[in-house]
Amino acid sequence: MTERNAKPIPRLPSLDLLKGFEAAARLLSFTRAGEELHLTQSAVSRQIKELEGQLGMPLFERRHRALGLTDAGRALFPAAVQVLQAMRAATDQLRALSARRSLAVTTTHSFAALWLIPRLTRFTRAHPDLDVRIAADTRVQDLERDGLDIAIRHGPASLAGPNALRLFGERVFPVCSPKLLRDTKRPLRQPADLRHHVLLQYDDPDGRHPWLHWKTWLEVERLTDLRPAGSLLFSGYEQIIPAAIAGNGVALGRSPLVREALASGDLVAPFKRSADPARAYFAIVSQNAAARPEVGDFVAWLRAEAAAEEPRRAAPIR
Repeated sequence: MTERNAKPIPRLPSLDLLKGFEAAARLLSFTRAGEELHLTQSAVSRQIKELEGQLGMPLFERRHRALGLTDAGRALFPAAVQVLQAMRAATDQLRALSARRSLAVTTTHSFAALWLIPRLTRFTRAHPDLDVRIAADTRVQDLERDGLDIAIRHGPASLAGPNALRLFGERVFPVCSPKLLRDTKRPLRQPADLRHHVLLQYDDPDGRHPWLHWKTWLEVERLTDLRPAGSLLFSGYEQIIPAAIAGNGVALGRSPLVREALASGDLVAPFKRSADPARAYFAIVSQNAAARPEVGDFVAWLRAEAAAEEPRRAAPIR
């Protein structure tokens, strides 16, 4: 069909006209319909006349002190009810979606993957109306500028800031898959035995994270001359732990990030000694978000999780 021959699409009545008609048809009174819609009786009457004009037929029989529906009015009434109900339901749903609260949390990739996300369902189940967004980044982000509510940062207390909430400290110690301990050809009973194994290394060519280096740990153990069987380098710590669980080598475990893997038996700590790099995890709240109740709820949850974690971290789990 050509554009010239196309039939014009009939103009649909406005929702305001349908609202006036539905109320008047249901109540059979322009006056009572006006009271319900907070309009005057004459305003409702004008709406009905306009709707009848658009449709080209009367919808009401206007009798003395009575009002009735014509056949056209009776046909239109259930359709008007259905349209208005559908619009109210859709509007309520959209308002509910826009009313959902949200919370934006930033932290490192490793903390998000190994500690926060495995525990997060304990918080979201208690707050089903809250949308939580995790922004994992190696950069220290500006909370106010980037629209973030809470940061969980790792570092020395001197750099945490005066308003930072300390969650827990960190200890560093070797961890590996239990199957490496069962390998009789390559013993792993004392630190010097690491020479028989592949060491899983954090790739940090600029030396910005010395507490994650095997070199630092071996210096503490006075094994600076140790030469491992091989090395595997990873750009993120969250990659190292799955590699250790898979049996690819020995990693430096960081409490509390490896606590769950140790408790489940996916990892073991072959040696009792551990190093304390004098660093900790801190929660920092944006000034713009500090008064919001959901932010307080999340911080309280973090503190509870941290309190449950702290007593466990005194020594590695074998």
